[in-house]
Amino acid sequence: MDAEPRPRPDQTRTSARRVPLDLVRGGLMGCAEVVPGVSGGTVALITGVYGQLIDSAGHVVSAARAGVTGGPRAAREHLRRAHWAVLVPVLAGMAVALVVASVVLEPLVTEHPVGSRAVFFGLVLASVVVPARMVGRWSPARVLTAAAMAVAAFALTGLPAGAVSDPPLVLVAAAAAVAVCALVLPGVSGSFLLLTLGLYEVTLAAVSERDLAYLGAFALGAVVGLASFVRVLQHLLERHADVTLSVMTGLLAGSLRALWPWQDGDRTLLAPGQDVGTVAALALAGAAGVALLLVVQSRLEGRLPR
Repeated sequence: MDAEPRPRPDQTRTSARRVPLDLVRGGLMGCAEVVPGVSGGTVALITGVYGQLIDSAGHVVSAARAGVTGGPRAAREHLRRAHWAVLVPVLAGMAVALVVASVVLEPLVTEHPVGSRAVFFGLVLASVVVPARMVGRWSPARVLTAAAMAVAAFALTGLPAGAVSDPPLVLVAAAAAVAVCALVLPGVSGSFLLLTLGLYEVTLAAVSERDLAYLGAFALGAVVGLASFVRVLQHLLERHADVTLSVMTGLLAGSLRALWPWQDGDRTLLAPGQDVGTVAALALAGAAGVALLLVVQSRLEGRLPR
């Protein structure tokens, strides 16, 4: 059997140069997943790793299925085709950020809700342009699709938050299976779904307190949900990319309702307050952050060979 070719020195150097950037990308995704209303999939999209992550997740899921059905050779082939040089540092950065952000970022959002939502509003508003630019041609049908998805996301993010103090592990797993879809679908926030289901605070507490039973049930549900959804999404991106990106654009636009700075505890939208100037400045800062991230991403990708 012929030995597999070794990576060329320039490929190895390129992968090494990408690692810090991919760690940062993963960290940003992890922080986004902690904040209700912001999607980790959105961050993956604007930082340029969305396609690689979906493709890699699809191959890992296919490898797992091949392993179960007795096809080790096919399983190895799927694993080989995953983008491990990107996937590993992104997941590592995300895991660290999830733990840190659950302790640091969530109290900041709780104590300064208006200012925090303003920053995230600007961030997501600027992010809408990313999938919109990736649509090949905006036909009337695609405009209507995006509009319908925006209305659906607007309605979803208006649902009142629930509250569950001691959820059964079956419910935890089921909620995780639904919420994990937000990890791979820009415009839908996993944290927001957990908040709506009443599991946001108890999930953060489980992370902080290292509740292994809760976290195990959550992880199991997340794996099942991801395995069920990622292949469908991968197929849609490969065969119906423009329509899928139109849906993502609409979801992002509609999800802005969740981030309107002025709202009460029941998610009723309120008129701007006297702090409108400060809030506008914070929203512009969030939008500028996305613009800067896109510029840096573009320049770095231009310097690094594929």
